[in-house]
Parts: sequence; C-alpha cells; structure tokens
Amino acid sequence: MFTCRVLGHRLRFRAEGPVLRWECERGCGAGGSKTYDSADAAGRYAAAFDRQDRHDLGKRAPLIGLLPLRLWRSLRRPRGD
Repeated sequence: MFTCRVLGHRLRFRAEGPVLRWECERGCGAGGSKTYDSADAAGRYAAAFDRQDRHDLGKRAPLIGLLPLRLWRSLRRPRGD
C-alpha cells in the first residue's frame, strides 16, 4: 500500500492469551505475532505498544511545533526591538 510506504505502517497491538499479535490498521497485510510466558505479560506489552499519544499532542505542540514560527519571527523582527 502506497500510504504505508510513504508514512509507515500504523500498527495495532492486541493480546490473545499469551500471544501478542500486531497488524497494520490500514490493511496492507503487515503484521506478526510473538508468544510470551504468560497472558499477563502479553497484555502488558500490547497495552504499552498500542498506546497512541494523540491526546497529549496539544500539550507538547507549543514548544516543538511552534519553534520554526518563533525563529522566523525573530529573524524578521527589526534589530532595534
């Protein structure tokens, strides 16, 4: 799939007993599995890997996201300011 080649896979993780499974959310066919010693361990890994940080995006954006804008404005500002 072209989108996965350009942007990378959007992997989703889930635990099925002691087996951790992952597959691309876009349906390109990428995926795999790994077996752990316990279902608890597989569940912890699935929860950790499947986390998306989209809900925290606004909290981090001003520092990193606006940095190019801040630099641009500082370069355009007259020297007397």
